[in-house]
Amino acid sequence: MTILVTGANGQLGNEMRIVSKDSDNRYIFTDVNQVEGLETTFLDITDLEAIRKMVKDNDVTAIVNCAAWTNVDACENDEKLAVLAEKLNADAPENLAIAMKEVNGLLVQISTDYVFGKEPYNTPCNPDQKGTPTGVYGTTKLHGEQKIQQVFSSSSPSTLGGAGGGYIILRTAWLYSEFGKNFCKTMLNLTATKPALKVVFDQCGTPTYAYDLAAAIFDIIENKKFEGNTGIYHYSNEGVTSWYDFTKMIARIAGNNDCDIQPCYSSEYPSPVTRPSYSVLDKKSFKDTFGIAVPYWVDSLEKCISNLKK
Repeated sequence: MTILVTGANGQLGNEMRIVSKDSDNRYIFTDVNQVEGLETTFLDITDLEAIRKMVKDNDVTAIVNCAAWTNVDACENDEKLAVLAEKLNADAPENLAIAMKEVNGLLVQISTDYVFGKEPYNTPCNPDQKGTPTGVYGTTKLHGEQKIQQVFSSSSPSTLGGAGGGYIILRTAWLYSEFGKNFCKTMLNLTATKPALKVVFDQCGTPTYAYDLAAAIFDIIENKKFEGNTGIYHYSNEGVTSWYDFTKMIARIAGNNDCDIQPCYSSEYPSPVTRPSYSVLDKKSFKDTFGIAVPYWVDSLEKCISNLKK
């Protein structure tokens, strides 16, 4: 198999590089941005013809789409950025779906817990639950899911079937890693340098170590667990926490004990977008379908911080 990974220089893309380095399959890592020291092929996923050419020239049979517009606040009150978010989060996944359907290939699309949030949930969100996004980012990601489903449910331009034809949409949440900018790395720095810190405690979810998600995707592809399992699934680490408790655990593991971390309400930090107050993801169908064990969030956080210290 030849697997195309888009957004390869982001958090999840970099973890895909790590988990796939010893694979017998061929992985092609693409991005619009180049990073020194990383072998990256340029690909603009908003250009359908460029995707088709890449797929044809390299006999691509699967695409893992790690690319997205993820600046939640920036696109909320800026019309131009909102348009860009729709282009990257909705139109581009549609292009990837078209290209994969034409060759009976597999598309793995990464989505988000931000497709939920408007309703006052207090039980884990299941994959069949109606999306109720509260802002531009969540709305555009939901549009991306819907466009992928429409492409694969259409009778044209090709007929589904054959090995690998279909899509898997994986919604995840609170992604962090050793790479790029993320909450874990920010809080490691702040708890090490600030005498006191306030962190919201009225937003609950589950942190997800990008390496764990990458390893799960790799398992699904390498062992062809995707066959016959088209659909939407949820993946985050196990457990439930708040941003406050997440921060407390980061500081404890790192040994940053001099920072006085206190809980506060979201209203104390006004934001252009209302974030989900409870976006815990129900992973039962993922675990039942793919037979993949999901690590506890604290265990994974310890591994990430250990790697960062190295």
